[in-house]
Amino acid sequence: MPKKTRHIEDYLSEFVYGGIDGAVTTFAVVAGATGAGFDAKILLVLGFANLIADGFSMGVGSYLSTKSEQQLLEKHGQSTELSPSSVMNGLMTYVAFILVGLVPLLAYVIDMMFNLRLDNLFGLACLLTAIAFIGIGVLKSRVAETSVTRGVSETVTLGIIAALFAYFVGNVLERMIIS
Repeated sequence: MPKKTRHIEDYLSEFVYGGIDGAVTTFAVVAGATGAGFDAKILLVLGFANLIADGFSMGVGSYLSTKSEQQLLEKHGQSTELSPSSVMNGLMTYVAFILVGLVPLLAYVIDMMFNLRLDNLFGLACLLTAIAFIGIGVLKSRVAETSVTRGVSETVTLGIIAALFAYFVGNVLERMIIS
């Protein structure tokens, strides 16, 4: 029996997963670095290091998780015919993490590239990240066929909580360690 052909929509859940984590963790770095009063150059170094390394880790984790599930099915004599591709799952998670995780850094990157010297980069990063969270919330709702309002509110709330934690931890640590 031939293996079922997979379509891109079969991997949207991995895109949502990677995108949410990319936005949350990269924004946490931005918020923490801002709370600590770090220079924009340091923020960008930390942000891109997180983006690449954590994104790769998420992609590998998704790949290994899917592969493990398939191996367990095979061990128990069950078919893996309808299982998603572990490579595509990992790749989709990584790509989403990078694409959406880049959003919180965009204000800083554009400011630095064009030497704009904008005053409130963190506010702009917050706005751009909120838009990314809304987009992921809408996509998540479409994939899960749930309420868009609920999907957006869950995603935005998660982002706000993560940002507040990161900002205040960065701020407190800066006062304890650096000052």
